[in-house]
Amino acid sequence: MAGRALDAKIAVARAAGAVSRRAGRGGGTSLPGKVLMRLQPDAIGRLAARLPHGSAVISATNGKTTTAAMVASILEHGGARLVHNRAGANMAGGIAATLMGAATRGGLDGDTGLFEVDEFWLDRVVPQLRPRALLLANLFRDQLDRYGELDTIADRWATLVTTVPDTTLVLNADDPLVADLGRPRADGVTYFGVQDTAVARETLQHASDSTHCRTCGAAYVYDVVFLGHLGHYRCERCGAARPAPTVTAHDVVLRGVRGASFRLVTPEGEASVALPLPGLYNVYNALAAAALAGALGAPLADVVAGLEAVGAAFGRAETVTIAGRETTLMLVKNPAGANEVLHTLALEDGEHDLFAVLNDNIADGRDVSWIWDADFEVLAPRVRRATCSGTRAPEMALRLKYAGVPTDRITVVDGLAAGLDAALDGGEGRLFALPTYTAMLALREELVRRGVAGSSFG
Repeated sequence: MAGRALDAKIAVARAAGAVSRRAGRGGGTSLPGKVLMRLQPDAIGRLAARLPHGSAVISATNGKTTTAAMVASILEHGGARLVHNRAGANMAGGIAATLMGAATRGGLDGDTGLFEVDEFWLDRVVPQLRPRALLLANLFRDQLDRYGELDTIADRWATLVTTVPDTTLVLNADDPLVADLGRPRADGVTYFGVQDTAVARETLQHASDSTHCRTCGAAYVYDVVFLGHLGHYRCERCGAARPAPTVTAHDVVLRGVRGASFRLVTPEGEASVALPLPGLYNVYNALAAAALAGALGAPLADVVAGLEAVGAAFGRAETVTIAGRETTLMLVKNPAGANEVLHTLALEDGEHDLFAVLNDNIADGRDVSWIWDADFEVLAPRVRRATCSGTRAPEMALRLKYAGVPTDRITVVDGLAAGLDAALDGGEGRLFALPTYTAMLALREELVRRGVAGSSFG
């Protein structure tokens, strides 16, 4: 009886979404879920309970969507039928909408849930999903006007993990804030991390966020730094240190925007992985995906096959052809992520044409001061042309000027469409588009309007 009542409410929520879409007000990803939760506040938990193989949850500041795509590729290679919020709607409404989208009469069209969840919504969604495994991949400074300091989120996560003692934690050993979450547990924790010191940076970057021990407050000593504050660290006052990971990357080779390779070592064995996505940040995403998939029981062969077959999510190193010119789209939304994109581009030969789109909409964060902590200096000598657009285009142009890009190579163009045309015209070779989050969404709409083909849109 209760199941039939829930199914009736799902039908109402679906109808509300259909009406909204026909009226041109959207509603395809989150609105039906919001309607359903108003009608049935425990809908997420009740629908998740219909999954025969349970679910897994992924959260992080950077890389959630790409890591989820990697895990999906692995699990689907092994035959899983996923209920997965692929569209990226990762708050409660989006999770509910994903589950109701798969709902059948009394069941679900899928056997395993895979949910990317916004870091600030995690403690409201996970207790309802009761996942088999929870992957927490990193915590970087992001949208401080929305989320506050990193410790705010870390404290919420620390409280959350105590409420799900039967959920396996999959944690980044190289991120001090994340690794700390597993210390109270005697078991049920899988750590992952990079072991290859050849790809380390010389010093901590300006974008380093978590550099002090949460146990005693002393500054960490870093023996190795990889990305932002990720590395091999220890506290000389209280002895807290990076835990030993069991899923690790060795022999890392970075090939600019063409991809990366590494030797993956797991408790099940080791294998070489040729990753079609670029940068050390995607090696971290791949490690996270491998660790989570392993915790769910995926064999090593499926892990490797899934990682090597994964495609880029839109705006995350996806290359499309626009007006006859190859364009690589690389999302930048905070200092740590921007630095990895910049260092990846620095591995490419020759000079580069950039299309930098800086927005300050709510989903981007109103505070754009983070661009001054991103190391644009590493790429500045190699910039041939830079076209700046977006709501804060002048600030981006000023940042590039102070990074060392000559002013006669920088152009500010109002409007995304006009800016894209200006960036495409008169240049040569590949164009690199660096949009913030809402700029990326607007760019996707513009490319659909132009009839551009891509693997994840249009």
